[in-house]
Amino acid sequence: MKVYLLKRILSLIPVLLVVSVVVFMIIHLTPGDPAAVILGPEASEADKESLREQLGLNLPLYQQYFSWMGGVVQGDLGTSIFMRKSVLSAIFDHLGPTLSLAILSQLAAILLALPLGIMAANRRGTLADQTFMGISLLGLSVPNFLLGLFLAIIFAVNLGWLPVAGYQPLSAGLWNHLKFLILPAIALGTAQAALIARMTRASMLETLNANYVKTARSKGLREQIVIYKHTLKNAFIPILTVIGQTFGTLVAGAVVTETVFNIPGIGQLIINSVERRDYSVIQGTVLFITVSYVFINLIVDLLYGFLDPRVRLENIDS
Repeated sequence: MKVYLLKRILSLIPVLLVVSVVVFMIIHLTPGDPAAVILGPEASEADKESLREQLGLNLPLYQQYFSWMGGVVQGDLGTSIFMRKSVLSAIFDHLGPTLSLAILSQLAAILLALPLGIMAANRRGTLADQTFMGISLLGLSVPNFLLGLFLAIIFAVNLGWLPVAGYQPLSAGLWNHLKFLILPAIALGTAQAALIARMTRASMLETLNANYVKTARSKGLREQIVIYKHTLKNAFIPILTVIGQTFGTLVAGAVVTETVFNIPGIGQLIINSVERRDYSVIQGTVLFITVSYVFINLIVDLLYGFLDPRVRLENIDS
């Protein structure tokens, strides 16, 4: 176990290096001058040059990169030019809304996808299965932001059941917190639910034809026991993989949905930072998201050995 964990942690190094170089170069080669944005259009060129020197933006790109990476190695992602605070503080200030939205979206997706996928696999070729396949294809095809706008028009504007946009922290009360997240969670989780459901169906179909499932049925076991104890348990590895990947996608990819519903999460932090050319925040946030995504996949890999006795991390170590 320890050797496996060490290997996975060491494998992060080249990934993070590549991500850091790509993000750094894309940001710094994009047109736009932070000094001009900060000082405004009325500022003189001398004032802009003075500010660039203070921020270190007049240095060659390789010096700026190594200076930034030197701080990252020490746990310092830099300081926001506009917010006058550390990048880590800015990330943690916006992380709560994004995590709440991602967790609620993932829970909704799992609760919807697993029963539908199991039902479709158990009724393969029937009208219910064909209907499920059509709905799941539609769920994968409709963009999150478009679905979010439709939901807001129907349930917020026309019916008035839920707020159109905004956010309340959990400290304001559970319902006050959730009512602002229901519509964006549905919009964000629909595509994930469709993906998880299709994987559940495919994995279940493969396992239903296994000999041990036929043996369990021949023993006269109830269908629910056959499906949930024997079939789903052994089919859950690929389903768990998709769940882990979709959760990582939710954490990293809620930018548009957060913007549509005015949720002050990581997505809005990135959007605002791009508009302001706040290089440190953009670089630090993307790096943080990359580490989070890889860490989620690591947790999923560790769960394999607990869910399936055929998968043992000791074998990976060897």
